[in-house]
Amino acid sequence: MAASSKGSSSLISVTSKYVAPSDPSLPALALQITSLVGSYMIWVGVTNQPPESVQNAALSGMLCKDWACAMPAPPGHAGFGPATSLFRSSSSDVSFSMAQRLARRFHRQIFLSVDVPATLLSTPRGSNLLFDAEKGIVAALSSLGDEHGQEVS
Repeated sequence: MAASSKGSSSLISVTSKYVAPSDPSLPALALQITSLVGSYMIWVGVTNQPPESVQNAALSGMLCKDWACAMPAPPGHAGFGPATSLFRSSSSDVSFSMAQRLARRFHRQIFLSVDVPATLLSTPRGSNLLFDAEKGIVAALSSLGDEHGQEVS
């Protein structure tokens, strides 16, 4: 990850991150994370923007391409909490399971929008790109938790 931009509000902040591809044949990814009280709203999508302009990537993306919401399980309960797809197409439903994993890991409500072209998802490289996306989100949320003094697991 390279570039980052951050909002200035203490309760709500927006952070943008560039995720370099693990494979040169894959496109780079951009993350836009809106930190809310007790939850994160995350958009991840492919980008042609250079790292220093990553904050502009979400402006040309689609928020509702594949969008899900997941809650962490109640304290003392193992497994996943409740989740739902907010919007999805027949060609993509990756945000649902990824949002569940992120909510479980970070103990926060997660709104996740995955904006990856179906043509990429249908190739063997698509799973590598999704792995890069989730790995980038985990790294970004971990660093946000550290910045705000929050415990993340």
